[in-house]
Amino acid sequence: MLQAEEIKRYSRQIILPEIGHEGQARLKQAKVLMLGAGGLGCPVLQYLTAAGVGTIGIVDNDVVDESNLQRQILYWVEDVGRKKATVAAEKLGKQNPFVNFRIYTERLTAENAEEIIATYDLVVDGSDNFQTRYLVNDICVTLNKPLVFGSIFKFEGQVSVFNYNGGPTYRCIYPTPPAPEEVPSCSEIGVLGVLPSLIGSYMASEAIKVICRIGSVLSGKLLVLNTLENSIDFYSFNRAADFAAPKEEPTPSFSCASASAVEEVSLAELRQWLAAKDTVCLVDVREKHEYDMFNIGGVNIPLSSLPEQLHTLPESESIIFCCLSGKRSQYAARLLANSPFKGRIYNLKGGVKSSD
Repeated sequence: MLQAEEIKRYSRQIILPEIGHEGQARLKQAKVLMLGAGGLGCPVLQYLTAAGVGTIGIVDNDVVDESNLQRQILYWVEDVGRKKATVAAEKLGKQNPFVNFRIYTERLTAENAEEIIATYDLVVDGSDNFQTRYLVNDICVTLNKPLVFGSIFKFEGQVSVFNYNGGPTYRCIYPTPPAPEEVPSCSEIGVLGVLPSLIGSYMASEAIKVICRIGSVLSGKLLVLNTLENSIDFYSFNRAADFAAPKEEPTPSFSCASASAVEEVSLAELRQWLAAKDTVCLVDVREKHEYDMFNIGGVNIPLSSLPEQLHTLPESESIIFCCLSGKRSQYAARLLANSPFKGRIYNLKGGVKSSD
């Protein structure tokens, strides 16, 4: 039953005939698990808290970093260094005292995911890595839990709902994960600060619709929002014909930390080689504006234009690729390794940020 204070708090929502007292009661009884309390998690958590979801779990093992403040709107300067899940629960508790929060400050893994997810009615995935996305999808399929999904990349975001009333799953639209170096993180490629709030708001809206059983849910549909072009597109997809729910082991059969066939060198080793005037060609594969802001020397050939420039690299020298973190450069090194190039190829481990 809703208390008088709750009826007053949610009155603008309750007067919507699609929601009403019944829908508000469903929200109060709902248990929602939010994976990630970062850019997407912050707006989702705020809106689900404001809407009156009765129990909200928050999974995030990360701490607040100064670079998060540009887009993760729950956090302030004084929160830097503190656990995101803890800070989020503290602030959201002040926003709505009628919501019960459960925090998980450990990383979601194959060992604990099923136990955590099993106690919730709905999962909202705001994670930023493919390993977690596939793991969560497979657990939700096994436990028959609906999954609200969102992702962001530079100026573009995606939203969908998986495993809803027998609908398609994440693997039905993305059967296999990309190689880890093919999709740079926000720290490498950047993200517009307001984008997570826009996508997170869509995610919260889908979660509310699923809980209240109203409207047209984004099941079998992928919403793609491009803020730079002011465009919204919808792509339809079906449950895969060869779909089969995981049997005994829901853990994805891949590792995002797949082994690299390319040799790696540390920054200290690179500096020794340069000091000794060894025949070394350092290639920074970041974009020009990144290179201009900070670099450790070498030539700048952005990864996007590298395939057309491979023939210009000297086989008489050891080629060392570098980027911010070592991910894009690892891909560049593999690209060269798979070409007719006969020289030595290396990747700078940890990237140029290791010189901080």
